[in-house]
Amino acid sequence: MIWLLKIFIKAALWFFCSDISVNNKSLLKTKGPLLVIANHPNSFLDAIIIGTQYNRRVYFLARGDAFIKRHHRFLLGLLNIIPVHRLREGKEFLHLNEFTFKESARLLKKGEAVLVFIEGTCVNSHELQPFRKGTTRILETAHKEGVHPVIHIAGIGYNQLRGIGKKINISIHRMVFNETIITPKDRILFNQKVFEILKQNILPSKLPTSIYKTPFYYFHLPYYKMIEKWADHKTKGTVFFDSVLFSLLLFTYPIFLIIIFLILFIIKIPLPIIFLTLLCIVVPSKYTIKT
Repeated sequence: MIWLLKIFIKAALWFFCSDISVNNKSLLKTKGPLLVIANHPNSFLDAIIIGTQYNRRVYFLARGDAFIKRHHRFLLGLLNIIPVHRLREGKEFLHLNEFTFKESARLLKKGEAVLVFIEGTCVNSHELQPFRKGTTRILETAHKEGVHPVIHIAGIGYNQLRGIGKKINISIHRMVFNETIITPKDRILFNQKVFEILKQNILPSKLPTSIYKTPFYYFHLPYYKMIEKWADHKTKGTVFFDSVLFSLLLFTYPIFLIIIFLILFIIKIPLPIIFLTLLCIVVPSKYTIKT
């Protein structure tokens, strides 16, 4: 199920983004325990984009308040998401982070990949925010279990942090770290080293997104504007616009196509022509966007 969803998401990203460029692609094939440390400029979209680039299952941490509702916990669990709680969500939840650290270390011990956003918060900016303790706590817990994972520093940069047609650069660097984290001083030194590497690997493109206003653009415009307006209304004042917009498009675009199929079927258009029409609607729409 996870692999099918990953293929579905990759197809959606192909439409949503004009280009995703990854350097050091050979690192995406890394096997064994892997800790990926990234910056966090664009909410859940960061995890989706980085996670789908690796040729393996990637677990990642997300803010704990997203797990409050039971059905949310179930769905997020299916997506390999582990909750991490922050002080702003209430002191009563902080003790649950011990599970987060142990679960992350357990996954690393099994040879899995875990993605963490070391800033511990999302701000729609490519400027690095102060690092939180979570990443070093995970690594410290893993070290106690005798696990020293490979560490990747992944800088992700967007030419724009709002809307479709993004050009995205992902710069991955393998960090050599042979020390064992034991003391608070070890954590500080580790974070300093990560900061230096990560800052150099955040490379947002300066090229603006532009749109070819073809007939395919105008055909999709009413549908897209409706989704965009709803996402903007629901996320106003937050950093979640892109994540909600992507999710809505991911799940509603197939419905949009099904409606077109039914309309053509009802007016008795032959099936081969219907499928050809749908193909002609979908594929060229990708190329209405360029950077």
